[in-house]
Amino acid sequence: MHTNRLANEKSPYLLQHAHNPVDWYAWSPEAFEKARAENKPIFLSVGYSTCHWCHVMERESFESDKIAALLNEHYVPIKVDREERPDVDRIYMTFVQATTGGGGWPMSVWLTPELEPFFGGTYFPPENRYGHPGFASILRQIAEAWTSDRPQILTSARDIVRQLQEQVTVEPSASGVLTVDHGVLDSGFNVFRRTFDPQLGGFGGAPKFPRPSVYRFLLRYHARTNNREALEMVLLTLREMAKGGMNDQLGGGFHRYSVDERWFVPHFEKMLYDQAQLAIAYLEAFQISGDGNYADVARRIFDYVLRDMTAPEGGFYSAEDADSVIVPEEPGLKGEGAFYIWSADEIRELVPEPAASWFCYRYGVADGGNVASDPHGEFTGKNILYQSMTLDETAQQFERPVEEIDAGIAEAERILLRARAGRVRPQLDDKILTGWNGLMISAFALGGAVLREARYAEAARRAAEFLATSMYSAETGYLMRRYRQGEAAIPGFLDDYAMAAQGLLDLYEAQFDLRHLQIAIRLTEKQRELFEDRKHGGFFSTDARDSSLVIMVKEDYDGAEPSGNSVAALNLLRLAQITGRAEFRESAGRLLAAFGPRLIAAPVALPQMLVACEFFLSEPREIVLVGEKGAADTEALARTVHERFGAGRVLMLVESEETRAFLAAGNGAIRSMTTLDGRAAAYVCRNYACKLPVAEVGALAELLQ
Repeated sequence: MHTNRLANEKSPYLLQHAHNPVDWYAWSPEAFEKARAENKPIFLSVGYSTCHWCHVMERESFESDKIAALLNEHYVPIKVDREERPDVDRIYMTFVQATTGGGGWPMSVWLTPELEPFFGGTYFPPENRYGHPGFASILRQIAEAWTSDRPQILTSARDIVRQLQEQVTVEPSASGVLTVDHGVLDSGFNVFRRTFDPQLGGFGGAPKFPRPSVYRFLLRYHARTNNREALEMVLLTLREMAKGGMNDQLGGGFHRYSVDERWFVPHFEKMLYDQAQLAIAYLEAFQISGDGNYADVARRIFDYVLRDMTAPEGGFYSAEDADSVIVPEEPGLKGEGAFYIWSADEIRELVPEPAASWFCYRYGVADGGNVASDPHGEFTGKNILYQSMTLDETAQQFERPVEEIDAGIAEAERILLRARAGRVRPQLDDKILTGWNGLMISAFALGGAVLREARYAEAARRAAEFLATSMYSAETGYLMRRYRQGEAAIPGFLDDYAMAAQGLLDLYEAQFDLRHLQIAIRLTEKQRELFEDRKHGGFFSTDARDSSLVIMVKEDYDGAEPSGNSVAALNLLRLAQITGRAEFRESAGRLLAAFGPRLIAAPVALPQMLVACEFFLSEPREIVLVGEKGAADTEALARTVHERFGAGRVLMLVESEETRAFLAAGNGAIRSMTTLDGRAAAYVCRNYACKLPVAEVGALAELLQ
């Protein structure tokens, strides 16, 4: 079996290609030097381990001896895991989107030896199809052009890089005056209102992607304005998503997106960042609405992550593949979603009657299947599970008490989940990414506090401890991005610093371990040192000292993940409120001023930054508890805070003279805050002016209205 250099890498995606006949390099000085020494163009292929079309292109092209020969002869081929190197992916995706009008993965880009792009696209079939050139044909044409028109290609590539840098440059308006106001927030709401699907939830048509940053903004917009429509858009979307096949009805957790408009047929991969952000969305919906169904969905997400996505060390794995083995006897034959779908006969063989019939009725199982057949016919007669009927409707149909129906279906779910565990699982991408773990720490911290569930609180604490000991240097303040098989590697990017700091800050407000707050502050200081544009505002996504990057980008799009700049903005504002440090608030102000023109022109692109704007434009409350950590009276006051939606506030605990001294450095009033007659007390302040302290839960609840 052929083995190439990727066998020495840790990335599961790169290792998937370690036995291709292609002479792959990782993104490395070795590859760049070879291209320059031999004056060859670079073929850059970017993807990730759970990407369906990446697998297709590998099978069709990168495992082909004929295509490998073309790549090896005429190019220096480089493979990049976009999840390990989002900086590289971001630069060349900007180029592909600008030149082709679209993007996606696998991404295929041709570069000069100086790493300047001159041609690109996404998936290419191996041979010419339907009037479109195939990959082999493109490789030959570009090789010929490199020989005959190299000076023109080099000139064009330099011009492209210059234009890309102009395109991604972010600066404040010419006046330099911060233009973000409540009108920007109103504009954002109105854009989402126009694109909202009032029947099925979500924004726009098929395919439908979850975008939790939008939900976070709309909930905060509702909290400030009491606009009921903003709230209902979120609640309907979350209800419909939970009912659909995009929600794993047996195992919990959400798939990446729905290919249709009704959240029914999913793209089956599961990503950690989706679980983290959606768990928070459902928890916040529960806090506002009081509807326990939203809390139940969050619990199922958490239980899935604890069961299937948690490493022994305490960190969280990255993803599970969309494709899985169809029958164990043929491990090489995979289909998308094979692990998750069922025939009616399979269900009836496992689940006794009448529970089998109840289950099939509730979850839309049809004898002939509810999944359209794929071209090869492997899934004919199969079913995606979705909530076709409610428990009440099922009870009415079978004329049985709801409690009996509920118990019978719950037992059927347990039986089928056990049976499913015996199937060949989708491939697990077991690398641990700092930024995504930061998001998951935020979710588990909130889950532990809101749901009063010790398992979730402990998961957040363990993951934070893992980051602090395995990914972070207390001596230097530096973070690493990726951990796998005992190795932490790749210097962290803006996203890693911002999301890790956010996770630790959320964990501090949930569990009051001062060390978590202190590390969040230290990470934010290091983030400013490494990435901040002090002149024009905002943060570059990468350290400017990396010479392999042809342009510097300030990422701002809040898509599947929130951008590092959006997360950093809110972190800075929250930390400014806690610490009283003017430089944090000034840094946030410069950032919002830099992105102000973009916020005004396209607020729909930056919903998480709109969340930061809501905080910036409000008068946040400082809530200070004084009492013994873990004591019943302190816990009662903390629960009163946590059970309420938490926009526009920071929460602190004075439990010792050490914490008093630390927190009082930012808020002098804390020096005189004491318990009330030996009982834990709560102080609710605005702009560091505090109301009289209270010790009763009811009195605190009134102050929080």
